[in-house]
Amino acid sequence: MSFVKRVVCFFFLLITIPAFSANLLIPMDETQKNHLKSYGIAFWVLQQNQDIHWLLNYRGGSFLLPFSPEIKSECQIRGVSFEVVSDAQSTLIFDEIANPEVNMDAVKLQKPPRMAVYSPQGKKPWDDAVTLALTYAEIPYDLVYDDEVMQGKLTRYDWLHLHHEDFTGQFGKFYAGYRNLKWYKDEVRDNLEKANRYGFTKVSDLKLAVSLKIKAFVEAGGFLFAMCSATDTFDIALSAEHTDICSHQFDGDPMDENAQKKLEFKNTFAFENFTLEKNPLVYEFSDIDVTQTRKVNQDEDYFTLFDFSAKWDPIPSMLCQNHNNLIKGFMGQTTAFNTKLIKPNVLIMGENKAAGEARYIHGTFGKGTWTFYGGHDPEDYQHLVGDPPTDLNHKKNSSGYRLILNNVLFPAAKKKKRKT
Repeated sequence: MSFVKRVVCFFFLLITIPAFSANLLIPMDETQKNHLKSYGIAFWVLQQNQDIHWLLNYRGGSFLLPFSPEIKSECQIRGVSFEVVSDAQSTLIFDEIANPEVNMDAVKLQKPPRMAVYSPQGKKPWDDAVTLALTYAEIPYDLVYDDEVMQGKLTRYDWLHLHHEDFTGQFGKFYAGYRNLKWYKDEVRDNLEKANRYGFTKVSDLKLAVSLKIKAFVEAGGFLFAMCSATDTFDIALSAEHTDICSHQFDGDPMDENAQKKLEFKNTFAFENFTLEKNPLVYEFSDIDVTQTRKVNQDEDYFTLFDFSAKWDPIPSMLCQNHNNLIKGFMGQTTAFNTKLIKPNVLIMGENKAAGEARYIHGTFGKGTWTFYGGHDPEDYQHLVGDPPTDLNHKKNSSGYRLILNNVLFPAAKKKKRKT
């Protein structure tokens, strides 16, 4: 064969390889150049009405997508690593995963969830780790807040994230440090005006009404994800449905002197038997959070993800997919949860056992699920008011941020019955 014919044949083989290749593998182990944008690719493919497989515990929780030049091009544009695999290679992958001796499984993702983030207008994406992650991964979402919740618009969505909100009506317990600043005064005024519009005389009553509607959203089948103070204050608000836990600095009248005894722990998702922080000058809501009592040095601050059975417990396995199981700790107004105050039916997925604190927990309520993740920003150890935003272009392989994005894709999974 002449040299020219060999060259022609070589290029013919190159351009016809995709014709013999059925799938595109996005590896999620250490070979992946951009873990965070990989989730965006998976979400984008679902938006194109194409099913994909989430390969649990296979190379860090990889994605197997149908091959097309458009998907390949999108991966290249977004800087996501991929491998083109043939039908035969795909079969070998599924055979390996199906082996009962290995802790792997393949879950089909079918429909992208309708996404909403509960956050006040005017907040920037970097004010909250979840909106930052969604924006960076190019996953679309709508902003909703008290008006949308009160008007019943949560029914439009499958998935809801709670921005680090204070659902107790105590304005984040920022009173001691920020009560004389304009932004704090504006927040108090705006929230009170909104409460009045809905017939409430106190912001705490409006936030309770919002909390109850969010609870109903979960009970009806919604997926709830919350971080930082939106976790414990949500449960505290639910427990205080029939008492006043706010000091006069927050609502104009004193706290119910028997408020602690009137808490109803049966109403909460995650926590029980906690004690309220009654001092309005203390930047804390209760002893659920361990920020002010923990004795963990920054260079030793890590938490461990549990290794769940992918075949028997696919839900926590999806939520814990990662290329690392030892995650850097990070602080927030609510940093981590006192394990002694977590209800026995709650699933702890990440913890610092030596410190007695849980960082990542999950549970069900009615037809829906909720997941709480302690801390503010997985790549900013101690984020303070006014600190510059995290640039995820420099954190594109963040293990801590992957846990957020696992929650985004989890609702797209085809539901299957737990094995018995």
